[in-house]
Amino acid sequence: MDRQVALGVKYMLFASLMFAVMGAVAKELSDSMSSVEVVFFRNVFGVILILISIYNKPLNQIGGKVGLLIFRGMAGFIALLFFFYNIAQIPLGEAMTFSKTSTIFTAIFAYIFVKEKLGVKGWFGVFVGFVGILFITKFDGSSLDKTDYLGILCGVGAGLAYTSIRELRKFYDSRAIVLSFMTIGTIGPMILLIIGNFYVNPDLDFLFAKFVMPQANDWYYIVLLGVFATLALIYMTKAYSNAKAGIIGTISYSNIAFSIILGIILGDSFPDIWISFGILLIVISGLLVSSKNSNKEKNGN
Repeated sequence: MDRQVALGVKYMLFASLMFAVMGAVAKELSDSMSSVEVVFFRNVFGVILILISIYNKPLNQIGGKVGLLIFRGMAGFIALLFFFYNIAQIPLGEAMTFSKTSTIFTAIFAYIFVKEKLGVKGWFGVFVGFVGILFITKFDGSSLDKTDYLGILCGVGAGLAYTSIRELRKFYDSRAIVLSFMTIGTIGPMILLIIGNFYVNPDLDFLFAKFVMPQANDWYYIVLLGVFATLALIYMTKAYSNAKAGIIGTISYSNIAFSIILGIILGDSFPDIWISFGILLIVISGLLVSSKNSNKEKNGN
């Protein structure tokens, strides 16, 4: 492994740890406020940082794909909304695993919309991933829990967001793409929190909630949430700049292990045998799909 690749791996390991710590902080915050409000504070912090970055170094882009930019923001926001809800409701490792199913859906959407070839190994990876989802949700053919279908939709939303980025990066500065997501992710929760003050539905508590003024101790966690999320994004970007996406995508699955450990520290139970097997299958699925991408890069396609 050359020095640059080794550096990329180290950056991704650190980014994965930061993502896991961000999830742990969000879980702690969820004890005193709704997941919708946590999403708001997660994004408003990022909007401020991105705007400062743009002020210091103006955007350099072509533009012209506003509709797709808004779509990316909406898909990412919905995925994050469901992800943070699951963090509050189920063990952190399971919530993180659901979010990592985005690799499976990205491969499918890239095949459908971008006409990207998947290959036998890629399709096998997709199949293994769906079997893994069945084990995690313990689906018996009858029904899914709310956190199960929200977890799957989280992966779908993130998959759509990542697929759209493949087209958007040809037209927009990466900061503009991130800003679209974080702006929608700030305005969206504000609207949902306003509605939540007048409309209450326990079945839709992942969408509508009342705004709760953070207590003194909550602000400490809010700042940490923003810091860890920002560090995760910075070092993930550094990782992808130093090594091939296939390698970095593989290393990113370490955040599941980090999340399980942090979740246990916070009081989560260790995943049972069926959920553990499902997590293993989803990791294998991600490795197979990432391997497909790595081979494509190696062949220059």
